Amino acid sequence: MERMTRGDWYLDGPDLVGARDRCRRLLDRFNATADDDARRPLMAGLFAHVGPGAVVLPRFRCSYGTQITLGAHCFVNTDALFMDDAAITIGDHARLGPDVRLVTALHPVEDHDRRKAGWERAAPVTIGANAWLGVGVIVCPGVTVGADTVVGAGSVVIRDLPDRVFAAGNPARVIRAL
Repeated sequence: MERMTRGDWYLDGPDLVGARDRCRRLLDRFNATADDDARRPLMAGLFAHVGPGAVVLPRFRCSYGTQITLGAHCFVNTDALFMDDAAITIGDHARLGPDVRLVTALHPVEDHDRRKAGWERAAPVTIGANAWLGVGVIVCPGVTVGADTVVGAGSVVIRDLPDRVFAAGNPARVIRAL
């Protein structure tokens, strides 16, 4: 897991399989729990950090959980997927719509042998304080969405977005300042 968290190239192994199995068991319990208050202790056991007032609605999916930091009063709507092979940080008061995907895993493009063998590496994703991601937004590896930024529904964010802008499209581009 250490190679993965450093952003080095790595292959799947027993330690990662075990960590994903642990995560899957916690997610099964989390997603079967209807009460926000009853989910809080499960969130504390799943995520690296959960800020006060943070809300994650089921059905939620992630790879490991241990690399996810949720800021105070952030809100993650239903059917979110966080592929947390690298750190995922959600800022205070950020709001993520249904079906948002935050993806940190990268695969070799040019090197056929590495791709065939299953090599991966990961780059962190950061969502700034008070950002708002619309329904179905995908944020790609290594991307930061700035504070107070709004990303329109269905957008694919492949580059960093600055603070206080509205961005939309595939790939997402800045439409205007806020």
